[in-house]
Amino acid sequence: MTSSTSTRKTAETSTPVHPLIGERWSPRGFDRRYVLDDGALLSLLEAARWAPSANNSQPWRFLPTRRNEVTFDQLTDLLAPGNRSWAPAASALVLVAAQTADDTGRPRPWALYDTGQAVAALTIQAQATGLSVHQMGGFDADAARRIFNLDSTLTPVVVLAVGRHDADARLPEPLAAREHASRSREPLDALLLTDRGSLTHRGPLTDTGRADTA
Repeated sequence: MTSSTSTRKTAETSTPVHPLIGERWSPRGFDRRYVLDDGALLSLLEAARWAPSANNSQPWRFLPTRRNEVTFDQLTDLLAPGNRSWAPAASALVLVAAQTADDTGRPRPWALYDTGQAVAALTIQAQATGLSVHQMGGFDADAARRIFNLDSTLTPVVVLAVGRHDADARLPEPLAAREHASRSREPLDALLLTDRGSLTHRGPLTDTGRADTA
């Protein structure tokens, strides 16, 4: 099942990519009537659980909340004002944290990177099941630590709004304009650390110190 809104903002890619990637985008307009059931929520979290991580450390932690729950309202209150104008319409808000040190206090230098991979897996799983995810960095991380009793090893990273997109949802400006604007990215050659326009350059392989992922 693919999102009913995907064709409207399908990415114009320079080379073919999988539709789950090309059709994924981050709406702010969510269906206030849609209820995310246990099975759908667990499916998203299970996809995140199987993301790769350094030494299989699995440093990601999730606090899922759903509309009409006390924790949902608490998490909503921590959002930046612009996000609070639309995020409460989502079916779920998920606080994502990274365990940046293990239980012995040893730092986990790749925890933030690996947590991002878990969120990416969750996001693609959502796209595959007709759901949308909008990731928000605009929230009070310190307050999240206090309210949800996060220990010192946990770093709040992002809040996810999850639900079903509603193309007719009313949004304040300038968010309404952004909702209907075409998607864009930097050209691929601007992102390469090789000679621009060339994918044939191969530098020497060096040991960066990063542990293999599992």
